[in-house]
Amino acid sequence: MRTKGISYDTGFLRNGTYSRARFDPEVVERELRIIRDELHCTAVRVMGGDPERIELAAGYAADLGLEVWFSPYPLERSTDEMLKLFTDCAERAERLRRRGAEVVFVAGAELSLMNPGFLPGADTAERVALLARPERVREHLGAVSGRVNAFLGRAVAAVRERFGGRVTYAAVPLERVDWEPFDLVSLDLYRSAEIADRFAEGVRGLTAQGKPVAITEFGSAGYRGAGDRGALGLDAVEYDDHGPVRLDGVYQRDEAGQAAYLRELLEAFDAGGIDAAFVFTFALYDHVHRPDGDPCEDLDLASYGIVKTYEDRSGSTYPGVPWDPKEAFFTLAEYYRSH
Repeated sequence: MRTKGISYDTGFLRNGTYSRARFDPEVVERELRIIRDELHCTAVRVMGGDPERIELAAGYAADLGLEVWFSPYPLERSTDEMLKLFTDCAERAERLRRRGAEVVFVAGAELSLMNPGFLPGADTAERVALLARPERVREHLGAVSGRVNAFLGRAVAAVRERFGGRVTYAAVPLERVDWEPFDLVSLDLYRSAEIADRFAEGVRGLTAQGKPVAITEFGSAGYRGAGDRGALGLDAVEYDDHGPVRLDGVYQRDEAGQAAYLRELLEAFDAGGIDAAFVFTFALYDHVHRPDGDPCEDLDLASYGIVKTYEDRSGSTYPGVPWDPKEAFFTLAEYYRSH
């Protein structure tokens, strides 16, 4: 792979609440330096709902020599709100590009699942629940594809008026995106038990479209059996209006399983000719590690982060940051260093 990446969460924004409550610029710069120096990443996908936070983190990443994938991530927003977010971010990304940074603009992600108007469902949870019912998804494929592509056509045109670099979109396969307006094909792609036997073949098929292919999201939660659930590992979490509350049962920690999943998919992407890959994710700050209390409150078990975050203390491995590495951290570092 040309690009060895990871996603970096600046805070998803839903109902006025950030998934990352504390956003300390010194911590952000330190984490991005660790991503470059310890994980041996060459690129970072800077994600979130606040343009200022994305721009700040993207600037630090660029100063460190990382390729920046500038990735606004709208949640439960109207098409007009999404266009406003994208055009604001496109102007910020262009300022960064003109400083000499290598910047790719990601015009949203999984829009049909994360925002209203494309699939049936009152909220993200209802729309994602459709994925467990393939027959219902098939009923809506044509309409979803038409709506997504119509919106993306407007969005790409607006972005290109403001941004002079490469543009892509982080799709889910059900959206059947028309890639003609984009410079790269990008997919959020997870291997679940249902598709494990044909996953490698599917990866190889992606590169037949004639454009570089990026996997903008892949990974596993950290409990036993999470890899079999693929993108649905967070279904183990119960939420309220402010975010995650507790797990829906008792789960067994399986950091080795999370690490093995990452390595196996990286090997499949390398073998399949994928140009860029971004592990999801460095840290999920609202899925905190609580090792000493009720096992159902140890939200880190369901986190896709390769570090486990703390709510009230610093870690011991890298003093001054509120997390410690998981086994997946070291597996990823070794893979990126040696490939």
